[in-house]
Amino acid sequence: MDKEKEDAALDETVEMIVANVIRGATEQFIALQKKEKEAEYVAKNIQWTTCKDFTVEGGRQQIEEYISTWEFHESWLHWSEFLCEEELTYSKVYHYRVLWSIPTRRKPIPQATASVYFIIEISKIKP
Repeated sequence: MDKEKEDAALDETVEMIVANVIRGATEQFIALQKKEKEAEYVAKNIQWTTCKDFTVEGGRQQIEEYISTWEFHESWLHWSEFLCEEELTYSKVYHYRVLWSIPTRRKPIPQATASVYFIIEISKIKP
């Protein structure tokens, strides 16, 4: 009988330990989920120029300023360029490309590149 009582007490202790571990893990998981939701990335923005003050070069410089708010590794280099201007009925559309690469000393000409395209639409009606 003493053996049965010891086994029952041991089982009860094990069940308590397992329940505490599961409760603690669940609480930790919920806390991490909450922290992750609170830490959602907020995109930064810049003060964009008005329609009346817009220039092609100014647009390129503003794209560079906007990119400076991004988080990326210092090994990434980029180069921006104006591609073309498109005349629409009530606006003008300016197309730009930013070319990204990671050149190295061993391979100064990168094996792969990535392009990000920007379109800035300037109203002809609204200054």
